[in-house]
Amino acid sequence: MKKARDFIILTSCRSRTIHQTTTNSSNSITATATFHETMQPSSDHSPQRYSYNPTLHWNPQLHNYFNKAYGADHFSLISTALTRPSRYSCIRVNTLRSDSDAVIEKLRSLVKPSSNATDSEDGDDVPNPLKEGLNSDSGLFFKCRIPGLDYVVFVWGSGPHRIDYGNVAPKEVIVSRKCAEAVLRGAQVYVPGILACSGHVEKGDTVAVSVSVEQQGSDGGWSAGMTRGTVLQGSETDPYYFERNGLYIGQGTAMLSRAGMFRVSEGVGIDMKDRVYELHSFHNVLEGEIFLQNLPSIIAAHVLDPQMGERILDMCAAPGGKTTAIATLMKDRGEVIATDRSHNKVLDIQKLAAELGLSCIKAFRLDALKSVSRRNGVVDTFTDPCCNNATNGVKNQVSPNLQLEKMSPLVTESFETETLEENGKGEKAQEGAYLSKAEIRKSMRRARNGPGRNQSGGGRGDISKGFDPDSFDRVLLDAPCSALGLRPRLFAGQETIESLRNHAKYQRKMFDQAVQLVRPGGVIVYSTCTINPGENEALVRYALDKYKYLSLAPQHPKIGGPGLVGSCEFPDGYVDEWLRPGEENLVQRFDPSSPLDTIGFFIAKFAVGSKDI
Repeated sequence: MKKARDFIILTSCRSRTIHQTTTNSSNSITATATFHETMQPSSDHSPQRYSYNPTLHWNPQLHNYFNKAYGADHFSLISTALTRPSRYSCIRVNTLRSDSDAVIEKLRSLVKPSSNATDSEDGDDVPNPLKEGLNSDSGLFFKCRIPGLDYVVFVWGSGPHRIDYGNVAPKEVIVSRKCAEAVLRGAQVYVPGILACSGHVEKGDTVAVSVSVEQQGSDGGWSAGMTRGTVLQGSETDPYYFERNGLYIGQGTAMLSRAGMFRVSEGVGIDMKDRVYELHSFHNVLEGEIFLQNLPSIIAAHVLDPQMGERILDMCAAPGGKTTAIATLMKDRGEVIATDRSHNKVLDIQKLAAELGLSCIKAFRLDALKSVSRRNGVVDTFTDPCCNNATNGVKNQVSPNLQLEKMSPLVTESFETETLEENGKGEKAQEGAYLSKAEIRKSMRRARNGPGRNQSGGGRGDISKGFDPDSFDRVLLDAPCSALGLRPRLFAGQETIESLRNHAKYQRKMFDQAVQLVRPGGVIVYSTCTINPGENEALVRYALDKYKYLSLAPQHPKIGGPGLVGSCEFPDGYVDEWLRPGEENLVQRFDPSSPLDTIGFFIAKFAVGSKDI
């Protein structure tokens, strides 16, 4: 039985939705209508079935909330856009090693136009401001012309395409939803993503690829409802037959037989030949020279406006895209502290920084909710701003693998404590503590066999116990969020009003930490990849009301649209307060349904005044 809260109905919502400034809403409506009209495949068998026309299903109360925030028509466009990928790839050039012109020349020799490039395509005639003024000779690659972003290169894809599956029902493969979302962005179908397959598929066969989207079970949980290895019957008696109508993402060549697909654990299972969306893969292409990144994410780092010699904190930094963007803008001169609470993600940040040749980045394992140091006067040499040579104009010297040779006593203590707790002892390490014979034997084995993965010098992340207040010039908080702006997205059923509120509470606590860490006269940039105003505009309202010394600052560059003005009241008395008139143009909101064709994203920039107010 569902809990009572699942049946909350929104009763009052006062808002004014301001659309993207780069276009009017009628253009977007026309584009979407064209998409639905022309997405049918050229073959005449089951045209609705063998097509890509997904519907994003939302929790009913959440759907009602977004309808009232954006307006029903506008939210319908957003919801449709989320199920499609952007039709271009955005590349950030590592300007410390190359430049946009050189990268474009190299890409032209490495990336070839797809075989579908001459097919009939729909949607490519929708005007995108990023392409305005370009001639037909520009081809697939062109440099971003937004002032200050000439280090960004766009690689244009195409789609949606009509896929001809033939006049006879093809052999089929069903992949997981996450696999399908990756394929729509240009990836191949790898073996772990294959859920089901027609019988008698052999290596070299042409197969139609569709996706299984999670369904809600009788217990209220969500799952694909399909056992991996299921045999598809290819007839209406197949229990999954109607479920995949309109969810065909293309066709490809089987690289393994059916038996092989479910026997091996890795490798390419289907080599995609004809795709609904043709986007180029940049896997292992120009490593160290380029980084594939969404345009709003690049802009968020640029809006922070990092300067050489400054000390900057990137909270919740993994996987390191914005961290490395900040370090590059600083020309690797200064100190960029990147934190994440996941050990493995810290290692990912270090690996990316090393790949891009950036030495000013120091990555630490740290929970963002504990970012402010509380050591009762004890100073950590890792985090003491007095130890920062960057402020004196001296470039930080960090070893090539970005690991420090020795851990400070404070970090060692933290590691020992954590290890004991993870082993179930639940006790803090103390000097002179009794060591059992088992622990002594373990230490002796370690001495004989060498350090394990967690103790090796190049395979672990350093741990921080927090930073002193007012010790950073700028702070970027790209907060963990509901991620309801990422595309393509084929599933959103698990999010509820309550889960979105929990995200917002968590973000406010992290913002409280950020405010304490930035010095007076500094800057905080807050960003998310969600369309939820409760995590965006409501956070801005919270920040401005609580911290009177914060003010919204102009953003450069600014190509996103304005924010949402108004508020929303729920039956239980909970109120989402958004922006007030005059504030909407000081933030930028990226609408996935706008002609810019980006993910859904939000950026707010705060100037920090005197904290004595």
